[in-house]
Amino acid sequence: MIIFGRNLTGRATTLSALQVLAVLAGSSPAVAERISNPVAEFTGVDKITGRIITFDVYIDETVQFGALQVTPRVCYSRPATEEPKTDSFVEVDEITLDRKIRRIFTGWMFAESPGLNAVEHAVYDVWLKGCKQASDVPAPETN
Repeated sequence: MIIFGRNLTGRATTLSALQVLAVLAGSSPAVAERISNPVAEFTGVDKITGRIITFDVYIDETVQFGALQVTPRVCYSRPATEEPKTDSFVEVDEITLDRKIRRIFTGWMFAESPGLNAVEHAVYDVWLKGCKQASDVPAPETN
């Protein structure tokens, strides 16, 4: 494969496929693979009592914090040698006073920017603190 182009002086140039690959490989930084974690770690605050709690939730498990039900679907992080980038796709439901469940949040939360997509409820706030490979909390039973 030959690619035609023009250099800065306007002269026609040709690049072979290997030259193009060499240019592209040198111009893009290496991207570390993200790590899929089985546990998402959240922080929540009860605005009435002032209580702040950190809690672990296994992927696809639902944990209740006050009137909120928090369900992480994935939790990704980067290796320790890379710049931290920790994110989780989360669904948060509210149990209303008439016992109905209402979805109030679906989306990505970012541990490095907790205010970006935190759940801000009238009584409870919840945000992603991090992702973990293990937890002191026992894993949910599988059928």
